[in-house]
Amino acid sequence: IFLLLFTISFSGETRYNKDKILQGQGVDEPLSATGFRQADAAGIFLSNVKFTHVFSSDLLRAKQTAAAILGKNRFCKDLEIKYDARLRERKYGVAEGRPLADLKAMAKDAGEQCPSFTPPGGETLDEVRERARDFFEFLCQLAVELEQKGPDKPGAPGRSSGTSGEQFVFPWANHCNEAEPSSEGSGSSTVLDANILVVSHGAYMRNWIGYFVSDLNCTLPANLSKSQLSSVSPNTGVSHFIIKLENGSLLNPKITCVCLNQDSHL
Repeated sequence: IFLLLFTISFSGETRYNKDKILQGQGVDEPLSATGFRQADAAGIFLSNVKFTHVFSSDLLRAKQTAAAILGKNRFCKDLEIKYDARLRERKYGVAEGRPLADLKAMAKDAGEQCPSFTPPGGETLDEVRERARDFFEFLCQLAVELEQKGPDKPGAPGRSSGTSGEQFVFPWANHCNEAEPSSEGSGSSTVLDANILVVSHGAYMRNWIGYFVSDLNCTLPANLSKSQLSSVSPNTGVSHFIIKLENGSLLNPKITCVCLNQDSHL
């Protein structure tokens, strides 16, 4: 089973992003004019990719980003976006709505480093990672159920063999070292059981990727530095992961990171 998972690891820019003010979950700002342009650019970048599912955080900035991306897609304009609270940004408690400098000062006063510091009322990194783990296992279960239904049964999108190449043009081919997967003996055709777009947030995605790497031994691009791995994605940065589930088993998924925080569309 190949489950291709695309992540827009950061929604488009809001005015709070620009002013370096923490939003977390409690500040539900819309995209700025720049944010809408970024989301449209991401949509054009992904316009030739045929998604089978789209999931988004239920926070406004992510919802608007997901809608803008689908609005530019050649194949999926009418695909339903499913909103999931498990994809929300990390909760920063009393620091939400305050400048990032305030959070750094709180961390310093507590004798901790900022990324790992949890302000009062906020989520710990472990709690964020648990949300990410739960959502990822949900996606894997979804892929297994689709495969078990088979391409000719109701509710199954069908396994796409790549016979219509225009539907599976992956725009990062010229920017990434990793090759796309191909089915054995079929040249360049790509086997897809699920081709999923996920729209979430920067701190959340950094924790999710950390879970992939530390807990699931995700294979990373050879040219990726440690600083790139730990950095927060730019607004509408695109990351692409290939998840292979052997024989429908949810245990020990094989994960390959093709691109991390790709921003060539900006």
